Amino acid sequence: MRAIERRGDSRFAIETAYDLAGVPLGASIACSGACLTVVDKGQGDGRGWFAADVSAETLSKTTLGDWQVGSPVNLERPLALGAELGGHLVTGHVDGVAEVVERRAEGDSWRFRFRVPQALKHFIAAKGSVALDGVSLTVNEVLDDVFGVNIIPHTASVTTFGRRQVGDRVNLEIDLLARYLARLIGKA
Repeated sequence: MRAIERRGDSRFAIETAYDLAGVPLGASIACSGACLTVVDKGQGDGRGWFAADVSAETLSKTTLGDWQVGSPVNLERPLALGAELGGHLVTGHVDGVAEVVERRAEGDSWRFRFRVPQALKHFIAAKGSVALDGVSLTVNEVLDDVFGVNIIPHTASVTTFGRRQVGDRVNLEIDLLARYLARLIGKA
């Protein structure tokens, strides 16, 4: 995070290694799982940056209100139609915030357990998918409002999961199919 301007809505400036020449104003970039619109961009200090306006709604439903200058952010450009899908469908529409309740080494990986809001727990199933801070993950187990995932060394090194600790909050996007299935059967 390069800069934050707080007012009615907030404007966040985020540093990136992306080649921003090919990113037009109005493009979407998922920022730790929250889909934000590029409203300005530039170069500075040898790195590119882009700015996004963040609404009060987004601040209320995500962890973005917790961010400070220097906070690390997972970034992902949108999937191009026809490109390889290397995980599950992730929209960048954050459903809520989960809390890290456990982090422990498990072989070379890390086992994380997260507590989710009661209203979202029925959307999460063992061997189903979730996105946490924009990272597509497979759910290992579920017990009421707590579920677990494994983070392999590569994922820990290239995302914010290498820094996540018990008590941290992360953006949670439930599986797109689970969301629509629950709506169809009257559970959402």
